[in-house]
Amino acid sequence: MENFINYQKLEDRKEELSKSWNDKNKPFRYIVFEDFFTPEAAEKIHQNYPKVKQVEPTGNFEEDPNWKYTTYINQNNKFTMTEFDNQPIIKHVFEELNSQKLLDIVEQITGIEDLQADAKLFGGGLHQSTKGAFLDVHVDFNYHPETNYHRRMNIIIYMSKDWKKEYEGYLELWDMDKKVQIENVEPRFNRCVIFETNEISFHGHPHSLNTPDGQSRKSIAAYYYTKTRPENEIAKDHNTVYVNVEGMKGSVKNLKTGVRAFLERINKK
Repeated sequence: MENFINYQKLEDRKEELSKSWNDKNKPFRYIVFEDFFTPEAAEKIHQNYPKVKQVEPTGNFEEDPNWKYTTYINQNNKFTMTEFDNQPIIKHVFEELNSQKLLDIVEQITGIEDLQADAKLFGGGLHQSTKGAFLDVHVDFNYHPETNYHRRMNIIIYMSKDWKKEYEGYLELWDMDKKVQIENVEPRFNRCVIFETNEISFHGHPHSLNTPDGQSRKSIAAYYYTKTRPENEIAKDHNTVYVNVEGMKGSVKNLKTGVRAFLERINKK
């Protein structure tokens, strides 16, 4: 199968992307750039991106064994998928994301050496969010649960076409020391975001999606690890750590979602 990733464009922009990554004005390092996949590959991936089916008139979603549905206090209407044996196009996407060829380029851009891919896609894979979905601002878990490697980097590629501002779902990057938002990234088709994973890399899309029927927030995510990391970055093992950046509105939102998640779990028993 042909290469999906636009390697030539990455090679051509390495110096520019490295300069942006190492911008000293950023509280943590990240880059945002367009056209991660070749145009032909991006179209092919979009066409083969599996749908989440909504049942009318209830508004509930069909149980699909390939999609894992997650709703709890800090996130709502998010679906994840990590098994692609019957989906050769999507499977190839993750083979490339986990390839040494891409890791070498990312190492050259970021200066972080000996990156390790995660074939099991723990926490990664396809992520799809539907109307009402949100993911509160957070920092990620910091160790792989099986290898105990240090989680160092997130790579996310957005696959939703014709996104509008009123849909919400923008990726927010936050400086929580200053309590200010530093980026508000539109989940634009074929746009890639790479950012380091540490104790201050706060990110999320906390505002509930306001998408029309048939539109969802689609993304592809992979995480990279290293066997060790700089001494001053080592922290105790922790799971995802959430923060509320919406004040009372966020508290009410979380209360409603927590009750909903509790009732859903009761009904499934």
